Amino acid sequence: MKTDIEIAQEHKLIPIDELAHSAGLADSEFEPYGRDKAKVSLDPARKEKGRLILVTATSGMPAGSGKTTTSIALAQGLKKIGKSAALALREPSLGPVFGMKGGAAGGGYSQVLPMEAINLHFTGDMHAITAANNLLAALLDNARHQGQVVLKEIYWRRVLDVNDRMLRNIVSGLGGSANGIPTEAGFDITAASELMAVLCLANDLDDLRARIDRIVLGLRPDGTPFTCKELGATGSLVALLLEASRPNLVQSIEGNIAFVHGGPFANIAHGCNSVAATRAALKLADYAITEAGFGSDLGAEKFFNIKCRAAGFKPAAVVIVTSTKALKWHGGVPLPEIGQPNLEAVKKGMVNLDAHIANLKNFGPNIVVSLNHFHTDTEEEIEAIRARCAELGVRFAVSDGFARGGEGATELAEQVVAAAAEPHELVNTYAEDAPILEKLDAIVTKVYGGAGAKLAPAALKDLKRLEDLGFGNLPVCVAKTPFSLTADPKALGAPKGFTLPVERLILNAGSGFVVAMAGSIMRMPGLPKKPAAMSIDVVDGRITGLA
Repeated sequence: MKTDIEIAQEHKLIPIDELAHSAGLADSEFEPYGRDKAKVSLDPARKEKGRLILVTATSGMPAGSGKTTTSIALAQGLKKIGKSAALALREPSLGPVFGMKGGAAGGGYSQVLPMEAINLHFTGDMHAITAANNLLAALLDNARHQGQVVLKEIYWRRVLDVNDRMLRNIVSGLGGSANGIPTEAGFDITAASELMAVLCLANDLDDLRARIDRIVLGLRPDGTPFTCKELGATGSLVALLLEASRPNLVQSIEGNIAFVHGGPFANIAHGCNSVAATRAALKLADYAITEAGFGSDLGAEKFFNIKCRAAGFKPAAVVIVTSTKALKWHGGVPLPEIGQPNLEAVKKGMVNLDAHIANLKNFGPNIVVSLNHFHTDTEEEIEAIRARCAELGVRFAVSDGFARGGEGATELAEQVVAAAAEPHELVNTYAEDAPILEKLDAIVTKVYGGAGAKLAPAALKDLKRLEDLGFGNLPVCVAKTPFSLTADPKALGAPKGFTLPVERLILNAGSGFVVAMAGSIMRMPGLPKKPAAMSIDVVDGRITGLA
């Protein structure tokens, strides 16, 4: 089979004007960025008409689960059975593109195009967020240098959209008073920036401004918070983010409209594309397909408890993506051997699927398990998973969207349509006004299957400070490994009764949640021994090696 980039580069794209008009957009509602992408500003009077479908997955493994590929295949499958379907997906970060995971525009014959642009600079949204974040850092440091503000603690960090472990913790301002005040500082990856979460959760430009105003940059000597509004930086940040706040319109390989916008990681941020993109998809199609990063314990939990609450969304159904390879991994098979037939390992690893099904049943929407098909799958393995889903009372479908596009996802599309038609109530994990520790314990016990959270001494101090500042009831965004339901990436399957170790609690007042750092999770990833960047090149003017 051809590589993803070969398939993408051979496909003839629908001109963006034609695509936009076919979706019902007026000329005043989109601005072309070249021939194949556009920025969109829908008429506010448009009403949402679609049903929202969330795509999530079982616990991660190094090879990925295929959520984006399945999401795109599902949209194309819905089109094949006569339904209108739009996608709302996250923008890829350059970190994984050049690091270990590669691109995030789908794969095979279920991709969003132009895949090279989407995976690289796209319309510049990531750069705008990076620039806005670092401008705020520079303005804050300048105000300190000029004696305009004195802070005893600084919360705001710089960001970069490249994996670079050397920048995690640094000292800035060295070399004398002319260079500023020596300060312990550091970089996060852009996908973990609070500004990324702010942009993704903002309902409109006024909400974006209000959220930026609320960002807490640090604490004064008397312990009171110093905000972006007090610094006077909000206007310049809104100006930098103005274009980035508008969703990007592109297309699937089979002509579905796709909004690719916003890119917070789910292991260190809230893992969902922008509210604006999701709302646009709901306004233009009968089914809006969106995904949340990594497994249901990460992206889906945050989707329901943070994004849906912030935007008022009510998903009609949820798809859990799994594969025989993922189940074998969680059944104890070494990574090089997961492509080999092993029915017993599949059965053993299904305990992880069971846990994710149980988690999602607690939220309410009807569930469809989608098996991301590989040519190495055996009929016995597939039937074992199908039988287990029937036993648990959830729908099941094989998705062969990678090899066959929408035609390979019609079974999945039909199951999703049936699931979305059944009424249900959306149930959150915790009460909105519950204290932070109560929310943490609820996530650990109801979603992860553990016994509760244990705060390290530094996290206990953080909690006391948050409560003293009046932020003791914010939602919680847990930053932890995607490879396990626990904070230990080696604890595969579905461990029970464990305690989640929380090292720090980080205030994100602008995005409206507290980040709980669990285990040894890093907000700035490092590069692997052989980065994907080493295989990317340009030959005869065309990009090669991008996966």
